[in-house]
Amino acid sequence: VLRIEGHTDNVGTPAGNQGLSESRAHAVKAWLQAKYSSSFPSNRMTIAGKGQAEPVADNASEAGRARNRRVVIVMGK
Repeated sequence: VLRIEGHTDNVGTPAGNQGLSESRAHAVKAWLQAKYSSSFPSNRMTIAGKGQAEPVADNASEAGRARNRRVVIVMGK
């Protein structure tokens, strides 16, 4: 099973960033399904929007914000 997690920087509202992070995760799931449907069937993927809650870099700089705008794929059971 793949868990696809979308993340954002802290620009905008928390609610808006939550929606954006979910959209990012959905987009990656759709791409994986379109390109690799036999390897990654829809029922073996879940998505999660993390919004701005889990930054990996400082949001004070553009470079840090760019690193926080990401999608992470986690393999699990």
